[in-house]
Amino acid sequence: MKLTSAFYQRPDVVQIARELLGIYLFTTIDGVLTGGRIVETEAYAHINDQACHSHLGRFTSRTKIMYEAGGVAYCYLIYGRYTLFNIITNEAGKADAVLIRGLEPVEGIAEMLLRRGLSAPARNLTAGPGLLTQALGITTKHYGTDLSGNLIWLEDRQEPVPAELVVASPRVGIDYAGADAALPWRFRVKGSPWVSPAK
Repeated sequence: MKLTSAFYQRPDVVQIARELLGIYLFTTIDGVLTGGRIVETEAYAHINDQACHSHLGRFTSRTKIMYEAGGVAYCYLIYGRYTLFNIITNEAGKADAVLIRGLEPVEGIAEMLLRRGLSAPARNLTAGPGLLTQALGITTKHYGTDLSGNLIWLEDRQEPVPAELVVASPRVGIDYAGADAALPWRFRVKGSPWVSPAK
């Protein structure tokens, strides 16, 4: 069942990030279906979180989509080469987001390998936020995409991750966020080979 706006527009981004583990993310880019099961996420809150792009209330050309109602894609470039895919959550004006960091590939694997320039499935196919977007064909041109459509969407296949298999830890690469860098808002499926290698 495709996730609806009601799922994304709830107020607790940390809960949403946790609940996205086990949810399936799909794309149909150039008519090709690719996708997989989410195994790693990070939550970012607009209040009391210096790691969030919107924490100072800055409404810029890059962050403006964050102020839309939850259920749209926030895609941006890092290192001039990798697109990161985030899901905007909460109601309009409350700019929270969940970064998708790791994906277990299940659909369209041959196409994913082609996009990543790989010959066989391995961890570096989709275990990392910049790798999974390449595999799924997600780029910055998908900024603002409505996630209830047929281009990029998420499905609940009733495969919740049990609490004992969820690892909560600090997020990655946000040392600039001061004390907020220690918040345990990165969620991973314990033992999954498709979790990013970041410490």
